[in-house]
Amino acid sequence: MPLMSSPDVPAGATNERDSTDLVEAGVYSTSAEGFEHGLVVLAMGESYYLAPSDNGYRLLVEPAALAAVREQLAYFDRESIGWPPRPAVEERSVRRLELFTPLLWAFLVMAVFWGQGAWPGMWEEAGALDPRAVFDQGEWWRLATALFLHADVGHLVGNVLSGVFVFAAVVSTIGRRRGWLLLALASLAGSLAVAALNYPGPYRSLGASTAVFAGLGLLTGRAIRVLQRPGRPHRWRTVLGPLATGLTLLGLYGAGEVHTDVGAHLTGFAAGLVLGFAAALARHADTAGRSST
Repeated sequence: MPLMSSPDVPAGATNERDSTDLVEAGVYSTSAEGFEHGLVVLAMGESYYLAPSDNGYRLLVEPAALAAVREQLAYFDRESIGWPPRPAVEERSVRRLELFTPLLWAFLVMAVFWGQGAWPGMWEEAGALDPRAVFDQGEWWRLATALFLHADVGHLVGNVLSGVFVFAAVVSTIGRRRGWLLLALASLAGSLAVAALNYPGPYRSLGASTAVFAGLGLLTGRAIRVLQRPGRPHRWRTVLGPLATGLTLLGLYGAGEVHTDVGAHLTGFAAGLVLGFAAALARHADTAGRSST
């Protein structure tokens, strides 16, 4: 059993035995810190005594074990530097929730769906994503117009609801102008990638889900970059959290019924992941450059 005194024992008092034949292995500011280091001594199979003094709490051990105890305590202190890691918090103040522009997007998508009903088949024929029309006939606008078309009411409602939440998170986190620019680039890149993967076979796709998963990828990529910045302890291990979260959401909501375009979800998420990481990297480099001048 270890020989310990409680924090209430006055300096110089002993507990179970006289401490005069013990030697000091360290002094700690609190009893909790002393007890933590005492556990190292216990792990070595030695006993210790924690005695309060004017300078803090003295960790006392047997003279024969002093050298080995100090060596192990030094190892423990070195390995404890930066642990537990501090929560990763953005240096900037937290932005207010931005809902105005995501709601505008939702109204625009619903207006387009009304147009689809007013002129059945015409908008889908001219605007759906068709790889052969894009690459063979140069109809590049389809990369964008397909993102505003929907097959039915259920398809529309699902994408609008998820889109408002995801896009609000993107523009609230990254900023309105920068967030929408990155969303547009990631969505177009996702559409281009899925069109290239399906060319020249028969393939038609429509729906805002590519953009929704591009937004999810942007948030995931940005979070990964923030957590693995230099100076953060165990930074490569901490990136597993946001990456696992993003992939889990992709798996839960990216796969669905037979007609669900899983490929478009994957390419949208991948494009957003890369752009979100790169944008956060560039932002950090720009901020560091301004602070050093």
